[in-house]
Amino acid sequence: MTPHAADLILLKPAVRDQVHAVGKIDMNNDLDSFLDNLQEQIFDEAKDVLGEEGFQRWLNPRYRGAIENSDAHARIKGTCGDTMEIFLKFEDNQVKDASYLTDGCASSNVCGSFAAESAIGKSPDELPDITGKSIMEKLGNLTEEEEHCAFLAAETLKEALNKYMIKCMKKNK
Repeated sequence: MTPHAADLILLKPAVRDQVHAVGKIDMNNDLDSFLDNLQEQIFDEAKDVLGEEGFQRWLNPRYRGAIENSDAHARIKGTCGDTMEIFLKFEDNQVKDASYLTDGCASSNVCGSFAAESAIGKSPDELPDITGKSIMEKLGNLTEEEEHCAFLAAETLKEALNKYMIKCMKKNK
């Protein structure tokens, strides 16, 4: 699986220069070898930013997608411009299913995935314990420049919970 084009932002300037130089490769060079090397560099840099567990989640996202007929849904646009959505489905006063969608970078995707995973099995009273910090701890590694992604995921989860609680209060009136 290859990373999303927007994830090229993870690359160091030297690697970005190589990406831009691909159009200038001498036809005698081995393009396959160049691309394999470039892919390896992209993956190494993604591991540096996301950590091994985050990197694996980036390659194999979990809990991505909308939940039809969700009990709660929130959508927040972060200061970075990324939009995060969280969907929650409750059963017996616990989150039975959770998912996320984002138009953001690799870090936003990984944080949304970990936020959704963390919510499953939790009661409404336990959901506020899922914070940006707890998502970062679960992730294991996130650069300072990317920490806002964890807080965006946690904030969106809390907003979904808020909408669920308001819905429950209206239903019980």
